[in-house]
Amino acid sequence: MAGQFEGTAEIDRPIAEVFAFLADGTNDPKFSPRVLHMEKKTDGPTGVDTVYASTVKDAGLKSTREFRITEFVEPTTIRWAELSKNLVTAVEGGYDLEAVTDTRTKVRIYNVLEGHGVGKVIAGVALTAARKDADDFANRIKKAVEES
Repeated sequence: MAGQFEGTAEIDRPIAEVFAFLADGTNDPKFSPRVLHMEKKTDGPTGVDTVYASTVKDAGLKSTREFRITEFVEPTTIRWAELSKNLVTAVEGGYDLEAVTDTRTKVRIYNVLEGHGVGKVIAGVALTAARKDADDFANRIKKAVEES
């Protein structure tokens, strides 16, 4: 089973500042409690084909994940795809940013989750949990950006 979750929030920062924060994947642990560690694996500035590797904890289990940036349009769009093949992966995800005013930005985050092997059995549970947390997740992004 594959499915999508998404959340939105309005952040009291200019769009360029929000984009810069989110473009640096090493900021993910500041708003995603499941991300224990994140590091950039490729050289140079973040852009298409940049790879980030993370250690995450889901349902008490640690796993490693790798994501590749697939689209990078400053200051509005970041897309990624998970390279790792864990039980449940984000086959597609991204941020959409929109300037509400010069100092306020609307952010939308989404991920398409897909189960692999026996992960197909638990993908629905993971998706339900992600959907339930989606707006709180977006609000954690808001808080992290505003505190940075």
